[in-house]
Amino acid sequence: MQTYEARGGTSLAYRHYPSEARTALVLVHGSGTDSRYLATLAHELAASGAASVYTPDVRGHGPSPVRRGDIDYIEQLEDDLADLIAHIKDTNTDVSRVVVGGHSSGGGLAVRFAGGQHGHLASAYLLLAPYLGHDAPTVRDNSGGWAEPGVARIVAISMLNAIGITHFNGADVLRFNLPPEYRDGSETLAYSYRLMSGFSPADFRQALDSVQVPVLVVTGAEDEALYADQFEPVLRPLVPHADITTVEGASHLGLVVSEEGIATVRQWLQGL
Repeated sequence: MQTYEARGGTSLAYRHYPSEARTALVLVHGSGTDSRYLATLAHELAASGAASVYTPDVRGHGPSPVRRGDIDYIEQLEDDLADLIAHIKDTNTDVSRVVVGGHSSGGGLAVRFAGGQHGHLASAYLLLAPYLGHDAPTVRDNSGGWAEPGVARIVAISMLNAIGITHFNGADVLRFNLPPEYRDGSETLAYSYRLMSGFSPADFRQALDSVQVPVLVVTGAEDEALYADQFEPVLRPLVPHADITTVEGASHLGLVVSEEGIATVRQWLQGL
C-alpha cells in the first residue's frame, strides 16, 4: 500500500501495479469493499505492459478510513481522483495518458468524473459493469438484492438539499447485504447520503453525452446486479464511438477475474 495527499491534507491509500507502459490506469473498486479484489486484473494488465495500474481505496473505505462510510462533501471523491492523477503525473513523468475506470460503483464514479469539472484529465474511460444509478434501465431492483436503500430518508434529505439544507447529509441511507462469512472487519456496510450521492453519477446521460475520448464498456452476461443486455441500447445513443461488449458466463464479480474480460481490457488499452 502507498499513499498520496489529497486536498485538505488527508492521506489516502492506493495499490500500485507498475509497468513500463506510458498509460496509467486508475481503477476504482465497487461499493462496500476496497481495492484488493481488483488485484488479479490489475496485475495482469501491468504484467502484460498494457498499463501501470493504480487501485485507490475510495475515501470512507478500506482497513482504517477516517470515517467509514462517509465523506466531507458530495463532490469529494471526484476531487480525490483528480488529486491522485496529479500525484501519478508528479511521480511518473513517463506517463503520457491517464485512463479513468472502475468496476460496479467504481464505474459509476468514473462516469460521474467524466461529466464533472475534472473530466478533461482522462484520456479514456474504462467501465466494467458500471452502476449508473438506481433508476438506470441497466440496474436490477436493489442491485439484485445487494443494496437496501432507505428510500424515505433519501427522499427527505434530497428535498432538503434542494432548498440548501445539507445538515443531514451524514445520515446513513444505504446498507449492503454482505454475508457474514465474507466479512473481515474492513468492509463498509453503510453509506451516508453524501457518500451514496458522490459514488454514482447524478445523471449518467448528461455525464456521458459530452464524452469524446475512447470508452470501453464490459459487462458479464450472468450479472446478478445489472441487466447486461441493456447497456448497448442505453449507452450507444449517448456514446456512439464506445466499444461495448459482454463476456459470456461472467457474473458481476466474476467479470474482473475472467480471462476473456481481462483480455478484452488489455487489448483495448494496448490499442489506445
